[in-house]
Amino acid sequence: MSGPRVNSFFLGNSSGVDFSIVLSSIDEETGKLQLANCSGSRRAGDWNLNVRRGMNTSKVTISLTRNLQLCLPNATDCCTTPLCVVETLQVLACRDSVMLAHLLIQAEIYAYSSFTGNVSENATIIPNQVFQPLGSCPCDLTAGACDVRCCCDLECTPDLKQLFNELCFTGVFGGNVNPPFDQLCTSDSMEYTPDWFPFLCVQSSLDNTPFLGYFYHGSISTPSVPPFKIPLQASPGKLFTGYRQGDPIMTEENEYFTIPQQSMAGQCVGNAPVAYLQNFDVKCLTNLASYEEGLPHDVRINSGTGDFIQQNVIYRNITDTSKFITASESLHTAEVLCQNVTFAEHYTFIWKDKNIEQVNVTVFLGSLCDGGYQVGKPVRAANMNASDTFGSLNIWQPAGRGLCTSATYTPVLFGVDSLSGCVLEVGVDEDCSFLRGNVTEKLNSLMQATHIGKRDSSSYSDVNDWVEIIRLDPFNSDTNVSTGDLKGICPDIPANLNIRIIFADVGAVQGIPQQEILAVQISYSTVIWQFQCGLICENSISFLPITASVQFIKVPAQPAVPMTRFEMNDIEFDCNRNDVCWPQLFYPLTRFYTGEPYSQCLAKGLSLAFLVLLAVIMSNPWFSKL
Repeated sequence: MSGPRVNSFFLGNSSGVDFSIVLSSIDEETGKLQLANCSGSRRAGDWNLNVRRGMNTSKVTISLTRNLQLCLPNATDCCTTPLCVVETLQVLACRDSVMLAHLLIQAEIYAYSSFTGNVSENATIIPNQVFQPLGSCPCDLTAGACDVRCCCDLECTPDLKQLFNELCFTGVFGGNVNPPFDQLCTSDSMEYTPDWFPFLCVQSSLDNTPFLGYFYHGSISTPSVPPFKIPLQASPGKLFTGYRQGDPIMTEENEYFTIPQQSMAGQCVGNAPVAYLQNFDVKCLTNLASYEEGLPHDVRINSGTGDFIQQNVIYRNITDTSKFITASESLHTAEVLCQNVTFAEHYTFIWKDKNIEQVNVTVFLGSLCDGGYQVGKPVRAANMNASDTFGSLNIWQPAGRGLCTSATYTPVLFGVDSLSGCVLEVGVDEDCSFLRGNVTEKLNSLMQATHIGKRDSSSYSDVNDWVEIIRLDPFNSDTNVSTGDLKGICPDIPANLNIRIIFADVGAVQGIPQQEILAVQISYSTVIWQFQCGLICENSISFLPITASVQFIKVPAQPAVPMTRFEMNDIEFDCNRNDVCWPQLFYPLTRFYTGEPYSQCLAKGLSLAFLVLLAVIMSNPWFSKL
């Protein structure tokens, strides 16, 4: 602490808790701080301890009671040196002589300074920096001390300058407030000088440098009498004169306005204060079991001038939650069917000078439901014949030359039809039976499963949540497989794997369709492999491409109502089985006709109607008498 008062908070029930303060000393032999016990009191030396108890939080205030004025001649009860107080304090919280918590405080407090100069009543005129630089040494930042690497600092002695003489700041910050510019005739900073440069260069004094415009434009300021002591920093919660960059934004309840942010250790802190004029974009991972509702938006924010601003909240719904969910978590149907969650919140602060004028919040809501698949999510598989029931359903992801030996796997995604494959190296003397077994083994390596989950949240312990994979083996007892007597030719090679997944919409929860897998079938397509070579078969290696295809077939959840005999025989208004289609008489005038623009069809239709009407009128008897 650097001021005469500091506040801390004790979290939890404080009934029966005794707070005390102890002046700590350092052991001369070991050099370590001696740990205090619970025998202290609320006063130690020049320090007092006050406690304001609450229901779950107690505010502990430690204050200094001594005078911090610098000593004048023949004065007492004052500070003899600028560094007035250097002490170590320990604040203890004990219950029944058992220490619950302790706080270590290192106090270094400087004495208050007094103004001893003459105060001028005249206004201080700051020179116009367009014509004259305000500071001749911008790196001189510390008053009464030498700034390291600031060679223009007049407070740096020659001995100190020797320590960093070769590392001085350069440019305007290092004191070169009037550097030569490129347009100056005497400047040699340009690497390439064109031939016309001597005719168009500028002959000017460095006092007319264009760098003067980089400084802030000054103005006339009225003098103010310096206070007799340095004022303490006001509480950050009482901001009535505006925010500064980095100040925490306060609420109407004089508390910090907090938003989950990422700490220096990489973890997400839920109650992190929001700093003024500091942008951030944070993504925090939250387990579904510990999920809580979004941030409260009824909190009014201190604008910086004592006024309070209400947050303007806009809610938006998102349907694709895949980019917000990193891993699938099982939701038990008995616990929750569908849960509305907040996936993201975007805060926009509109500010002017030192004040906040408006706060806009965009909240992205979505439903996290237990049940059906979402398009693009991996299909869940299980191997019920193994002790570890976890299974996989994959397709190939070729790499390099596309050989099967270097191909990797990628999971089958729900609702995404796909086709992949790889190339298998086969020799000219390859045995056909061995080739069939090798290809079948490569294809079966994609399916390490016996069952497929009906839903994305299928439980491995519930057999009713899974459907068995229907396998149509390429060879059975009824199939005659040719052994392949010709060299380099092998028939009935199961080179194509076909995966058909049948799914349907089985309902909707809060308007979100729930899709389930009803059946899965795996079949093989055979090909005739023949060794490929040119005019001369010098190479003994050929290639056999094998593929795997995935097809998702959507079927109605309920079978359609069968047609009656009358509906099957009534073809008068059936355009598919009748040459004359009366329902499509005015089809060119409808929006479904796309052969011509709708405006042209409408104009032609009106013209035709006008001609028909004109023909009817002209055919009346009174026109015939004329």
